[in-house]
Amino acid sequence: MSPLVSPKDVVELQKIGNLILLDASIEFKIPAETEKDTSNFIPGTVRFDYDSVFCDPDSSLPHMMPSEERFNQLAQDIGLNHDSTIVVYDNSGTFASPRAWWMLRAMGHEHVFVLNGGLTEWKNQQLPTTNHYDEPKGKGNFAGKLDPSFFVDAEYVLQNIQNEHSQTVDARSLERFKAKVPEPRQGIRSGHIPQSVCQPFVQLMDGHKLKTIPELTALLSQTMQKNCQEHIFSCGSGVTAAIVLLASYLCGYTNLRIYDGSWTEWGANTKLPVEV
Repeated sequence: MSPLVSPKDVVELQKIGNLILLDASIEFKIPAETEKDTSNFIPGTVRFDYDSVFCDPDSSLPHMMPSEERFNQLAQDIGLNHDSTIVVYDNSGTFASPRAWWMLRAMGHEHVFVLNGGLTEWKNQQLPTTNHYDEPKGKGNFAGKLDPSFFVDAEYVLQNIQNEHSQTVDARSLERFKAKVPEPRQGIRSGHIPQSVCQPFVQLMDGHKLKTIPELTALLSQTMQKNCQEHIFSCGSGVTAAIVLLASYLCGYTNLRIYDGSWTEWGANTKLPVEV
């Protein structure tokens, strides 16, 4: 089953029950992101804040994947259960939500989906909204098992630079990839991870939604090697990398991973090699 759902699909899931909607919006504006709506939510929504809550509080890097124990505790606190059907969305389209989807998949949760187009598409379909979150309906029993292969670190990426069966895919713009423009974060070098390829996430978007699977397949086939044993996705801080990962998943690519520290970590560490 596709990880993407439409507003109509969500309405049908609401009738069945056992559905939990998670708002995975983040505050900072992603390049090419449409205008955020911070005052409306889909009825029944619970907040899933991976920018400051569902993250590693001990890391200096932004929104790093938390430990298994921390994730489970936080998931239980917002009422997630092991048998919940979860739909994640964000307040401007399909931008921040793919990372939330991948985090839940990393914890072994199978019944998790992304609302393609997010709140923007929901409102375009003239469906009802509310101006407040739902309170969790009691403590949940979520008890996921973290698969460490879903999020990898700089050492893993470094070890696989010369591995012909591994490909690192950069979701940033071609200008940033080629060091033609400075990085938005101070103190971060320009350039890219050696041997990586550039697949800007914006090319995969049709406004606030992902493009169709045939369109995505045609685009990804130009940059991604189909015969690779794995693909590692990187970006500025591990958010838009998940957009390209989701598109790749939809097109049948397997063994996908996110470099969690992404360029915020790699570009700051002068011991790591950089190509321009």
